[in-house]
Amino acid sequence: MSIRRRDLLKTTALAMPLAATTRARKPNVLFVIADEWRPQSTGYNGDPNVHTPVLDRLAHESISFDNAISGCPVCCPARASIMTGQHPLTNGVFINDVELKPNAPTLGECFAKAGYRTGYIGKWHLYGSPDGHYGRRLAYIPPDHRFGFDYWKACECSHDYNHSLYYEDNDPTPHYWPGYDADSQTKDACRFIDSHASASDPFLLFLSLGPPHFPYRTAPAKYQAMYADRPIQFRPNVPADKRAEAEKDLRGYYAHMAALDDCFARLLATVDRTKIANDTIVIFTSDHGDMMLSQGLTTKLYPWDESVRIPFLLRYPAKFGRKGRRVMTPLNMPDMMPTLLALADIRIPEAVQGRDLSGAANGAMRDNPEDAALISLPVPITEARRYGFAEYRGLRTGRYTYVCSIHGPWLLYDHQEDPYQMHNLYNKPEMKALQSALDKHLDSRLRAVKDDFLPANEYVKMAGLGHYQEVIAPVGHVKSPWGDWKSTLAG
Repeated sequence: MSIRRRDLLKTTALAMPLAATTRARKPNVLFVIADEWRPQSTGYNGDPNVHTPVLDRLAHESISFDNAISGCPVCCPARASIMTGQHPLTNGVFINDVELKPNAPTLGECFAKAGYRTGYIGKWHLYGSPDGHYGRRLAYIPPDHRFGFDYWKACECSHDYNHSLYYEDNDPTPHYWPGYDADSQTKDACRFIDSHASASDPFLLFLSLGPPHFPYRTAPAKYQAMYADRPIQFRPNVPADKRAEAEKDLRGYYAHMAALDDCFARLLATVDRTKIANDTIVIFTSDHGDMMLSQGLTTKLYPWDESVRIPFLLRYPAKFGRKGRRVMTPLNMPDMMPTLLALADIRIPEAVQGRDLSGAANGAMRDNPEDAALISLPVPITEARRYGFAEYRGLRTGRYTYVCSIHGPWLLYDHQEDPYQMHNLYNKPEMKALQSALDKHLDSRLRAVKDDFLPANEYVKMAGLGHYQEVIAPVGHVKSPWGDWKSTLAG
Protein backbone atom coordinates (compact mmCIF):
# COMPACT_ATOMS: atom_id res chain seq x y z
CA MET A 1 0.00 0.00 0.00
CA SER A 2 1.35 3.45 -0.88
CA ILE A 3 2.32 5.95 1.83
CA ARG A 4 -0.32 8.35 0.50
CA ARG A 5 -3.14 5.84 0.84
CA ARG A 6 -1.89 4.67 4.26
CA ASP A 7 -1.99 8.26 5.49
CA LEU A 8 -5.53 8.68 4.15
CA LEU A 9 -6.67 5.58 6.00
CA LYS A 10 -5.00 6.70 9.24
CA THR A 11 -6.83 10.01 8.96
CA THR A 12 -10.12 8.19 8.52
CA ALA A 13 -9.42 5.90 11.46
CA LEU A 14 -8.69 8.87 13.74
CA ALA A 15 -11.95 10.50 12.63
CA MET A 16 -14.04 7.52 13.76
CA PRO A 17 -16.02 8.11 16.97
CA LEU A 18 -14.18 6.63 19.97
CA ALA A 19 -17.42 5.24 21.32
CA ALA A 20 -18.02 3.10 18.24
CA THR A 21 -16.94 -0.11 20.01
CA THR A 22 -19.65 0.30 22.63
CA ARG A 23 -22.52 0.73 20.20
CA ALA A 24 -24.95 -1.93 19.07
CA ARG A 25 -23.76 -4.20 16.30
CA LYS A 26 -23.86 -2.48 12.93
CA PRO A 27 -25.92 -3.96 10.06
CA ASN A 28 -24.45 -6.36 7.54
CA VAL A 29 -24.46 -5.11 3.96
CA LEU A 30 -25.03 -7.33 0.92
CA PHE A 31 -24.57 -5.26 -2.23
CA VAL A 32 -25.57 -7.03 -5.45
CA ILE A 33 -24.79 -5.25 -8.71
CA ALA A 34 -25.72 -6.68 -12.10
CA ASP A 35 -24.14 -5.27 -15.24
CA GLU A 36 -26.35 -3.38 -17.69
CA TRP A 37 -29.73 -4.30 -16.11
CA ARG A 38 -32.21 -1.51 -16.78
CA PRO A 39 -35.14 -1.08 -14.34
CA GLN A 40 -37.67 -1.10 -17.19
CA SER A 41 -36.88 -4.82 -17.61
CA THR A 42 -38.28 -5.94 -14.27
CA GLY A 43 -41.57 -7.50 -13.37
CA TYR A 44 -42.15 -5.07 -10.51
CA ASN A 45 -41.96 -2.24 -13.05
CA GLY A 46 -44.40 -3.90 -15.41
CA ASP A 47 -42.30 -5.62 -18.09
CA PRO A 48 -44.47 -8.53 -19.35
CA ASN A 49 -41.48 -10.33 -20.88
CA VAL A 50 -39.21 -10.83 -17.90
CA HIS A 51 -39.43 -13.76 -15.47
CA THR A 52 -37.91 -12.69 -12.14
CA PRO A 53 -40.30 -13.68 -9.32
CA VAL A 54 -37.59 -13.56 -6.63
CA LEU A 55 -36.45 -10.08 -7.59
CA ASP A 56 -40.07 -8.97 -7.68
CA ARG A 57 -40.63 -10.32 -4.15
CA LEU A 58 -37.54 -8.47 -2.99
CA ALA A 59 -38.94 -5.28 -4.52
CA HIS A 60 -42.17 -5.72 -2.58
CA GLU A 61 -40.11 -5.82 0.63
CA SER A 62 -37.75 -2.96 -0.26
CA ILE A 63 -37.48 0.76 -0.68
CA SER A 64 -37.38 1.26 -4.45
CA PHE A 65 -35.70 4.44 -5.62
CA ASP A 66 -37.66 4.74 -8.85
CA ASN A 67 -35.57 7.64 -10.12
CA ALA A 68 -32.17 6.06 -9.50
CA ILE A 69 -29.75 7.23 -12.18
CA SER A 70 -26.38 6.22 -13.55
CA GLY A 71 -25.04 9.74 -13.93
CA CYS A 72 -22.38 8.70 -16.43
CA PRO A 73 -23.84 5.53 -17.99
CA VAL A 74 -20.57 3.68 -18.62
CA CYS A 75 -19.19 0.70 -16.65
CA CYS A 76 -16.00 2.15 -15.10
CA PRO A 77 -17.26 5.67 -14.36
CA ALA A 78 -20.36 4.23 -12.67
CA ARG A 79 -18.34 1.84 -10.50
CA ALA A 80 -15.78 4.47 -9.59
CA SER A 81 -18.59 6.75 -8.41
CA ILE A 82 -20.00 3.97 -6.21
CA MET A 83 -16.61 3.44 -4.57
CA THR A 84 -15.68 7.12 -4.12
CA GLY A 85 -18.99 8.97 -3.78
CA GLN A 86 -17.65 11.38 -6.40
CA HIS A 87 -18.59 12.39 -9.91
CA PRO A 88 -16.40 11.10 -12.77
CA LEU A 89 -14.47 14.29 -13.46
CA THR A 90 -13.57 14.46 -9.76
CA ASN A 91 -12.37 10.87 -9.30
CA GLY A 92 -10.75 10.86 -12.76
CA VAL A 93 -12.61 7.88 -14.23
CA PHE A 94 -14.75 9.34 -17.02
CA ILE A 95 -14.20 6.68 -19.71
CA ASN A 96 -13.73 2.92 -19.53
CA ASP A 97 -10.50 1.25 -18.40
CA VAL A 98 -8.99 4.25 -16.64
CA GLU A 99 -7.33 3.20 -13.39
CA LEU A 100 -9.09 4.55 -10.30
CA LYS A 101 -6.59 6.42 -8.11
CA PRO A 102 -8.69 7.60 -5.15
CA ASN A 103 -7.92 10.92 -3.50
CA ALA A 104 -9.86 10.04 -0.33
CA PRO A 105 -11.01 6.92 1.57
CA THR A 106 -13.21 4.64 -0.51
CA LEU A 107 -16.39 2.81 0.41
CA GLY A 108 -14.60 -0.45 1.19
CA GLU A 109 -11.94 1.32 3.25
CA CYS A 110 -14.53 3.18 5.31
CA PHE A 111 -16.36 -0.04 6.15
CA ALA A 112 -13.11 -1.90 6.88
CA LYS A 113 -11.97 0.83 9.29
CA ALA A 114 -15.34 0.65 11.02
CA GLY A 115 -14.67 -3.00 11.87
CA TYR A 116 -16.43 -4.70 8.96
CA ARG A 117 -15.31 -7.94 7.34
CA THR A 118 -15.21 -6.96 3.70
CA GLY A 119 -15.54 -9.16 0.63
CA TYR A 120 -15.72 -8.71 -3.12
CA ILE A 121 -16.77 -11.36 -5.65
CA GLY A 122 -17.04 -10.92 -9.42
CA LYS A 123 -16.34 -8.07 -11.83
CA TRP A 124 -14.13 -5.23 -10.54
CA HIS A 125 -13.32 -2.94 -13.52
CA LEU A 126 -11.44 -0.30 -11.52
CA TYR A 127 -7.82 -1.43 -12.02
CA GLY A 128 -7.87 0.00 -15.52
CA SER A 129 -5.70 -0.68 -18.56
CA PRO A 130 -3.16 2.15 -18.93
CA ASP A 131 -2.10 0.74 -22.31
CA GLY A 132 -5.49 1.88 -23.62
CA HIS A 133 -6.13 -1.49 -25.23
CA TYR A 134 -7.70 -3.58 -22.44
CA GLY A 135 -4.32 -5.04 -21.41
CA ARG A 136 -5.23 -5.45 -17.74
CA ARG A 137 -8.72 -6.83 -18.11
CA LEU A 138 -7.56 -10.36 -17.21
CA ALA A 139 -4.59 -9.29 -15.06
CA TYR A 140 -3.99 -10.02 -11.38
CA ILE A 141 -5.13 -7.09 -9.21
CA PRO A 142 -2.69 -6.37 -6.36
CA PRO A 143 -3.97 -5.77 -2.81
CA ASP A 144 -3.38 -2.00 -2.81
CA HIS A 145 -5.80 -1.67 -5.74
CA ARG A 146 -8.69 -3.43 -3.93
CA PHE A 147 -9.56 -0.39 -1.81
CA GLY A 148 -10.44 -2.03 1.48
CA PHE A 149 -11.81 -5.38 0.36
CA ASP A 150 -10.15 -8.30 2.15
CA TYR A 151 -11.90 -11.46 0.93
CA TRP A 152 -11.28 -11.38 -2.81
CA LYS A 153 -12.43 -13.52 -5.73
CA ALA A 154 -12.54 -11.12 -8.63
CA CYS A 155 -11.51 -10.30 -12.17
CA GLU A 156 -11.02 -6.89 -13.69
CA CYS A 157 -13.42 -7.55 -16.58
CA SER A 158 -14.60 -10.61 -18.48
CA HIS A 159 -17.83 -11.25 -20.32
CA ASP A 160 -17.05 -14.88 -21.13
CA TYR A 161 -19.60 -16.08 -18.60
CA ASN A 162 -18.96 -19.76 -19.25
CA HIS A 163 -15.16 -19.59 -19.03
CA SER A 164 -14.77 -16.85 -16.48
CA LEU A 165 -11.42 -16.05 -14.91
CA TYR A 166 -10.85 -14.82 -11.36
CA TYR A 167 -8.07 -14.36 -8.81
CA GLU A 168 -8.38 -15.43 -5.20
CA ASP A 169 -6.96 -13.20 -2.47
CA ASN A 170 -3.19 -12.74 -3.01
CA ASP A 171 -2.67 -15.71 -5.31
CA PRO A 172 -1.57 -14.42 -8.76
CA THR A 173 -2.58 -17.74 -10.36
CA PRO A 174 -5.72 -17.43 -12.48
CA HIS A 175 -8.67 -19.64 -11.58
CA TYR A 176 -11.91 -20.24 -13.46
CA TRP A 177 -15.45 -20.33 -12.13
CA PRO A 178 -17.13 -23.67 -12.88
CA GLY A 179 -19.92 -23.37 -15.46
CA TYR A 180 -21.94 -20.16 -15.67
CA ASP A 181 -20.00 -17.68 -13.56
CA ALA A 182 -22.97 -15.95 -11.90
CA ASP A 183 -24.10 -19.30 -10.53
CA SER A 184 -20.67 -20.15 -9.09
CA GLN A 185 -20.12 -16.62 -7.78
CA THR A 186 -23.48 -16.76 -6.00
CA LYS A 187 -22.55 -20.07 -4.36
CA ASP A 188 -19.32 -18.49 -3.16
CA ALA A 189 -21.23 -15.50 -1.82
CA CYS A 190 -23.51 -17.88 0.08
CA ARG A 191 -20.45 -19.57 1.62
CA PHE A 192 -19.14 -16.14 2.67
CA ILE A 193 -22.47 -15.31 4.33
CA ASP A 194 -22.57 -18.71 6.07
CA SER A 195 -19.09 -18.23 7.48
CA HIS A 196 -19.68 -14.66 8.68
CA ALA A 197 -23.31 -14.72 9.80
CA SER A 198 -22.53 -15.56 13.45
CA ALA A 199 -19.32 -13.52 13.68
CA SER A 200 -19.10 -10.69 16.20
CA ASP A 201 -18.20 -8.22 13.44
CA PRO A 202 -20.63 -7.33 10.63
CA PHE A 203 -19.79 -7.83 6.97
CA LEU A 204 -19.87 -5.86 3.74
CA LEU A 205 -20.09 -8.17 0.71
CA PHE A 206 -20.19 -7.03 -2.91
CA LEU A 207 -21.45 -9.56 -5.44
CA SER A 208 -20.73 -8.05 -8.86
CA LEU A 209 -22.36 -10.08 -11.64
CA GLY A 210 -21.46 -9.83 -15.33
CA PRO A 211 -24.86 -10.66 -16.91
CA PRO A 212 -27.16 -9.49 -18.36
CA HIS A 213 -24.48 -7.45 -20.18
CA PHE A 214 -23.85 -8.69 -23.72
CA PRO A 215 -23.07 -11.22 -25.16
CA TYR A 216 -26.77 -11.82 -24.71
CA ARG A 217 -27.13 -15.39 -25.92
CA THR A 218 -24.77 -17.10 -23.48
CA ALA A 219 -27.06 -17.92 -20.54
CA PRO A 220 -27.41 -21.62 -19.62
CA ALA A 221 -29.50 -23.58 -22.12
CA LYS A 222 -32.55 -24.02 -19.88
CA TYR A 223 -32.93 -20.25 -19.54
CA GLN A 224 -32.43 -19.64 -23.24
CA ALA A 225 -35.13 -22.24 -23.89
CA MET A 226 -37.56 -20.15 -21.81
CA TYR A 227 -37.31 -17.42 -24.46
CA ALA A 228 -36.68 -19.39 -27.62
CA ASP A 229 -40.25 -19.02 -28.91
CA ARG A 230 -41.80 -16.66 -26.42
CA PRO A 231 -43.52 -13.60 -27.95
CA ILE A 232 -41.68 -10.40 -27.08
CA GLN A 233 -43.51 -7.16 -26.40
CA PHE A 234 -41.48 -4.13 -27.44
CA ARG A 235 -41.28 -0.73 -25.85
CA PRO A 236 -43.08 1.76 -28.12
CA ASN A 237 -39.85 3.70 -28.74
CA VAL A 238 -38.22 0.75 -30.53
CA PRO A 239 -38.56 1.65 -34.24
CA ALA A 240 -40.39 -0.91 -36.38
CA ASP A 241 -37.36 -1.48 -38.62
CA LYS A 242 -35.21 -2.30 -35.55
CA ARG A 243 -37.53 -4.78 -33.88
CA ALA A 244 -36.17 -7.95 -35.49
CA GLU A 245 -32.70 -7.06 -34.23
CA ALA A 246 -34.04 -6.06 -30.83
CA GLU A 247 -35.98 -9.31 -30.51
CA LYS A 248 -32.85 -11.44 -30.86
CA ASP A 249 -31.00 -9.46 -28.22
CA LEU A 250 -33.95 -9.24 -25.85
CA ARG A 251 -34.38 -13.02 -25.81
CA GLY A 252 -30.83 -13.38 -24.56
CA TYR A 253 -31.11 -10.40 -22.20
CA TYR A 254 -34.18 -11.87 -20.51
CA ALA A 255 -32.61 -15.35 -20.38
CA HIS A 256 -29.69 -13.95 -18.39
CA MET A 257 -32.16 -12.23 -16.06
CA ALA A 258 -34.06 -15.45 -15.44
CA ALA A 259 -30.75 -17.14 -14.60
CA LEU A 260 -29.82 -14.38 -12.17
CA ASP A 261 -33.20 -14.61 -10.49
CA ASP A 262 -32.39 -18.18 -9.49
CA CYS A 263 -29.11 -16.86 -8.10
CA PHE A 264 -31.05 -14.29 -6.06
CA ALA A 265 -33.23 -17.10 -4.68
CA ARG A 266 -30.19 -18.93 -3.27
CA LEU A 267 -28.65 -15.74 -1.97
CA LEU A 268 -31.73 -14.52 -0.12
CA ALA A 269 -32.48 -18.02 1.17
CA THR A 270 -29.01 -18.06 2.74
CA VAL A 271 -29.63 -14.70 4.40
CA ASP A 272 -32.91 -16.06 5.81
CA ARG A 273 -31.49 -19.45 6.87
CA THR A 274 -28.64 -17.84 8.80
CA LYS A 275 -31.18 -15.65 10.62
CA ILE A 276 -29.51 -12.35 9.74
CA ALA A 277 -32.15 -10.94 7.39
CA ASN A 278 -33.52 -8.45 9.90
CA ASP A 279 -30.13 -6.81 10.45
CA THR A 280 -28.83 -7.04 6.88
CA ILE A 281 -29.05 -4.24 4.34
CA VAL A 282 -29.64 -5.84 0.94
CA ILE A 283 -29.02 -3.67 -2.11
CA PHE A 284 -29.83 -4.61 -5.69
CA THR A 285 -28.70 -2.26 -8.44
CA SER A 286 -26.89 -1.98 -11.77
CA ASP A 287 -24.12 0.19 -13.20
CA HIS A 288 -26.32 1.48 -16.06
CA GLY A 289 -29.04 0.34 -18.42
CA ASP A 290 -29.18 -0.86 -22.03
CA MET A 291 -31.04 0.84 -24.89
CA MET A 292 -31.95 -2.45 -26.62
CA LEU A 293 -32.80 -0.49 -29.80
CA SER A 294 -35.05 2.00 -28.02
CA GLN A 295 -34.58 5.25 -29.95
CA GLY A 296 -32.88 3.00 -32.53
CA LEU A 297 -29.72 2.76 -30.36
CA THR A 298 -27.66 -0.04 -28.84
CA THR A 299 -25.92 -0.47 -25.46
CA LYS A 300 -25.60 2.46 -23.00
CA LEU A 301 -23.83 5.89 -22.99
CA TYR A 302 -26.88 7.99 -23.93
CA PRO A 303 -29.10 10.34 -21.88
CA TRP A 304 -32.35 8.44 -22.54
CA ASP A 305 -34.00 6.53 -19.70
CA GLU A 306 -33.22 3.05 -21.00
CA SER A 307 -29.54 3.94 -20.61
CA VAL A 308 -29.36 6.20 -17.55
CA ARG A 309 -32.00 4.73 -15.25
CA ILE A 310 -31.00 1.87 -12.95
CA PRO A 311 -32.83 -0.27 -10.40
CA PHE A 312 -32.03 0.51 -6.79
CA LEU A 313 -33.73 -1.64 -4.17
CA LEU A 314 -32.84 -1.25 -0.50
CA ARG A 315 -34.14 -3.75 2.04
CA TYR A 316 -33.33 -3.22 5.72
CA PRO A 317 -36.09 -4.80 7.84
CA ALA A 318 -34.76 -3.64 11.22
CA LYS A 319 -35.04 0.00 10.15
CA PHE A 320 -37.69 0.07 7.42
CA GLY A 321 -39.72 -3.11 7.91
CA ARG A 322 -40.65 -5.36 5.00
CA LYS A 323 -43.41 -3.32 3.42
CA GLY A 324 -42.20 -2.06 0.06
CA ARG A 325 -42.34 1.61 -0.77
CA ARG A 326 -41.45 3.69 -3.83
CA VAL A 327 -39.35 6.81 -3.43
CA MET A 328 -39.26 9.42 -6.18
CA THR A 329 -36.20 11.36 -4.93
CA PRO A 330 -33.50 11.06 -7.61
CA LEU A 331 -30.55 8.93 -6.50
CA ASN A 332 -27.30 9.16 -8.44
CA MET A 333 -24.24 6.89 -8.32
CA PRO A 334 -22.26 9.18 -5.97
CA ASP A 335 -25.19 9.07 -3.51
CA MET A 336 -24.81 5.35 -2.85
CA MET A 337 -21.67 5.61 -0.71
CA PRO A 338 -22.87 8.31 1.73
CA THR A 339 -26.31 6.68 1.99
CA LEU A 340 -24.81 3.30 2.94
CA LEU A 341 -22.32 4.86 5.34
CA ALA A 342 -25.12 6.77 7.06
CA LEU A 343 -27.25 3.65 7.42
CA ALA A 344 -24.29 1.89 9.03
CA ASP A 345 -23.53 4.92 11.25
CA ILE A 346 -20.10 5.41 9.70
CA ARG A 347 -18.63 8.86 9.17
CA ILE A 348 -18.86 10.16 5.58
CA PRO A 349 -15.51 11.47 4.22
CA GLU A 350 -15.48 15.17 3.37
CA ALA A 351 -14.40 14.45 -0.22
CA VAL A 352 -17.70 12.69 -0.98
CA GLN A 353 -19.86 14.69 -3.40
CA GLY A 354 -22.98 12.53 -3.24
CA ARG A 355 -25.91 13.06 -0.91
CA ASP A 356 -26.93 10.92 2.05
CA LEU A 357 -30.41 9.80 1.01
CA SER A 358 -31.11 7.61 4.03
CA GLY A 359 -33.68 10.23 5.00
CA ALA A 360 -35.52 9.63 1.74
CA ALA A 361 -35.56 5.90 2.48
CA ASN A 362 -37.13 6.35 5.91
CA GLY A 363 -39.57 9.04 4.78
CA ALA A 364 -37.93 11.89 6.71
CA MET A 365 -36.86 13.56 3.46
CA ARG A 366 -39.83 14.58 1.34
CA ASP A 367 -39.78 14.16 -2.41
CA ASN A 368 -38.94 17.48 -4.04
CA PRO A 369 -40.06 17.94 -7.67
CA GLU A 370 -37.01 20.15 -8.28
CA ASP A 371 -34.52 17.49 -7.13
CA ALA A 372 -32.39 16.39 -10.05
CA ALA A 373 -29.65 13.90 -10.82
CA LEU A 374 -26.77 15.19 -12.92
CA ILE A 375 -26.11 13.15 -16.06
CA SER A 376 -23.08 13.48 -18.30
CA LEU A 377 -20.87 11.98 -20.96
CA PRO A 378 -17.66 14.05 -20.78
CA VAL A 379 -16.03 12.02 -23.58
CA PRO A 380 -18.04 10.02 -26.15
CA ILE A 381 -16.55 6.54 -26.60
CA THR A 382 -17.26 3.37 -28.64
CA GLU A 383 -20.92 3.25 -29.68
CA ALA A 384 -21.47 6.95 -29.00
CA ARG A 385 -18.71 7.72 -31.49
CA ARG A 386 -20.07 5.26 -34.04
CA TYR A 387 -23.48 6.94 -33.83
CA GLY A 388 -21.92 10.42 -34.02
CA PHE A 389 -22.86 11.71 -30.57
CA ALA A 390 -21.29 14.72 -28.89
CA GLU A 391 -20.38 15.13 -25.24
CA TYR A 392 -23.32 16.23 -23.10
CA ARG A 393 -24.51 17.33 -19.66
CA GLY A 394 -28.04 17.22 -18.34
CA LEU A 395 -30.52 16.79 -15.51
CA ARG A 396 -32.95 13.97 -14.78
CA THR A 397 -35.71 15.04 -12.37
CA GLY A 398 -38.73 13.01 -11.33
CA ARG A 399 -40.66 14.51 -14.25
CA TYR A 400 -38.21 15.95 -16.79
CA THR A 401 -35.03 15.17 -18.67
CA TYR A 402 -33.12 18.19 -19.92
CA VAL A 403 -29.85 17.76 -21.84
CA CYS A 404 -27.35 20.08 -23.51
CA SER A 405 -24.75 18.82 -25.93
CA ILE A 406 -21.45 20.71 -26.23
CA HIS A 407 -23.15 22.57 -29.10
CA GLY A 408 -26.14 23.79 -27.10
CA PRO A 409 -29.56 22.74 -25.72
CA TRP A 410 -30.65 19.42 -27.20
CA LEU A 411 -33.33 17.37 -25.42
CA LEU A 412 -36.31 18.08 -23.20
CA TYR A 413 -38.81 15.37 -22.21
CA ASP A 414 -41.80 15.29 -19.90
CA HIS A 415 -41.87 11.78 -18.42
CA GLN A 416 -45.36 12.21 -17.03
CA GLU A 417 -46.87 12.94 -20.42
CA ASP A 418 -44.30 11.08 -22.51
CA PRO A 419 -42.86 8.11 -20.53
CA TYR A 420 -41.09 6.65 -23.57
CA GLN A 421 -39.41 9.96 -24.48
CA MET A 422 -40.75 10.06 -28.01
CA HIS A 423 -41.53 13.80 -28.19
CA ASN A 424 -38.62 16.20 -27.80
CA LEU A 425 -39.97 19.48 -26.37
CA TYR A 426 -36.75 21.44 -26.75
CA ASN A 427 -37.40 24.94 -28.13
CA LYS A 428 -41.20 24.58 -28.04
CA PRO A 429 -42.64 28.05 -27.26
CA GLU A 430 -44.79 26.72 -24.43
CA MET A 431 -41.72 25.18 -22.75
CA LYS A 432 -39.56 28.33 -22.83
CA ALA A 433 -39.88 29.17 -19.11
CA LEU A 434 -39.31 25.58 -18.01
CA GLN A 435 -36.33 25.19 -20.31
CA SER A 436 -34.79 28.39 -18.97
CA ALA A 437 -35.27 27.23 -15.36
CA LEU A 438 -33.74 23.84 -16.07
CA ASP A 439 -30.85 25.44 -17.88
CA LYS A 440 -30.05 27.62 -14.86
CA HIS A 441 -30.39 24.61 -12.57
CA LEU A 442 -27.96 22.66 -14.76
CA ASP A 443 -25.43 25.50 -14.69
CA SER A 444 -25.70 25.63 -10.90
CA ARG A 445 -25.14 21.89 -10.54
CA LEU A 446 -22.13 21.95 -12.84
CA ARG A 447 -20.57 24.76 -10.84
CA ALA A 448 -21.17 22.85 -7.61
CA VAL A 449 -19.16 19.85 -8.83
CA LYS A 450 -16.56 22.01 -10.62
CA ASP A 451 -17.48 20.69 -14.06
CA ASP A 452 -16.53 23.32 -16.65
CA PHE A 453 -18.20 21.37 -19.50
CA LEU A 454 -15.09 21.56 -21.64
CA PRO A 455 -14.85 19.94 -25.08
CA ALA A 456 -14.08 16.23 -24.85
CA ASN A 457 -10.67 16.57 -26.41
CA GLU A 458 -9.59 18.87 -23.56
CA TYR A 459 -10.30 16.17 -20.96
CA VAL A 460 -8.58 13.55 -23.09
CA LYS A 461 -5.46 15.70 -23.39
CA MET A 462 -5.35 16.63 -19.71
CA ALA A 463 -5.63 12.99 -18.64
CA GLY A 464 -3.28 11.69 -21.34
CA LEU A 465 -5.85 9.30 -22.78
CA GLY A 466 -5.46 10.03 -26.48
CA HIS A 467 -4.10 6.52 -27.12
CA TYR A 468 -7.15 4.74 -25.65
CA GLN A 469 -8.88 2.43 -28.09
CA GLU A 470 -12.36 3.57 -27.06
CA VAL A 471 -11.46 7.22 -27.72
CA ILE A 472 -10.12 6.57 -31.23
CA ALA A 473 -12.89 4.18 -32.29
CA PRO A 474 -14.42 4.79 -35.76
CA VAL A 475 -16.74 7.78 -35.95
CA GLY A 476 -20.20 8.06 -37.45
CA HIS A 477 -20.35 4.75 -39.33
CA VAL A 478 -23.85 3.85 -38.12
CA LYS A 479 -26.91 5.74 -39.32
CA SER A 480 -28.90 7.27 -36.46
CA PRO A 481 -31.61 9.92 -36.23
CA TRP A 482 -29.58 11.41 -33.39
CA GLY A 483 -26.25 11.77 -35.19
CA ASP A 484 -26.33 15.50 -35.84
CA TRP A 485 -24.34 16.45 -32.76
CA LYS A 486 -20.75 15.62 -33.60
CA SER A 487 -18.24 15.30 -30.78
CA THR A 488 -15.16 17.49 -30.56
CA LEU A 489 -13.30 14.19 -30.89
CA ALA A 490 -14.84 13.49 -34.27
CA GLY A 491 -11.90 15.05 -36.07
